[in-house]
Amino acid sequence: MSAQRQWTLGAADGELVLKTDKTGPAAKTGHRLTIGFTDWTGTVTVDDDRVPQRVSLRVVVDSLEVRSGEGGVTPMSGAERAMARSNAVKSLKASKAPEIVFVGSSVSPTDGGYRVAGDLTIAGTSVPHSVDVEVAETATAWDVSAHTTVSHKAVGLKPYSLAMGALKVADEVELDFRATLPRP
Repeated sequence: MSAQRQWTLGAADGELVLKTDKTGPAAKTGHRLTIGFTDWTGTVTVDDDRVPQRVSLRVVVDSLEVRSGEGGVTPMSGAERAMARSNAVKSLKASKAPEIVFVGSSVSPTDGGYRVAGDLTIAGTSVPHSVDVEVAETATAWDVSAHTTVSHKAVGLKPYSLAMGALKVADEVELDFRATLPRP
């Protein structure tokens, strides 16, 4: 029987960034947001050969911070950034579901890393989701990165909107993840 080992990483090891777009007749007036999370934990369980067997990620929704807002008629102000954060936390239903969770139950090799398939839970709704993870090995660490897209509608969320829907957050958001995992 082989032994398994678990590695844990968090915000000190990398970053988790969400990017939104805008849509609607008044889209030119809004900002495309770059949102970061400062409180997240990822775990990777590997076998004796250091092949991932299970992967999970937990993100505290209230750790959301609006890092920037691109586009719009004027540059995004501090007050607009605070309002965007408040609206995003409400849209993600943080008061009822304080964490976003991904549990990868199936890991298969790809050319540059692994495909992790599992369940993504946002605002209490779970949906199947797959993420391709790239892994680059250095002498001292593994550099891990992933990019995926998530639909508001797929997880039962209504994208934030203003002016009776003339300006709203686009249905799909992009998620970028990168971290460095020290080699034992």
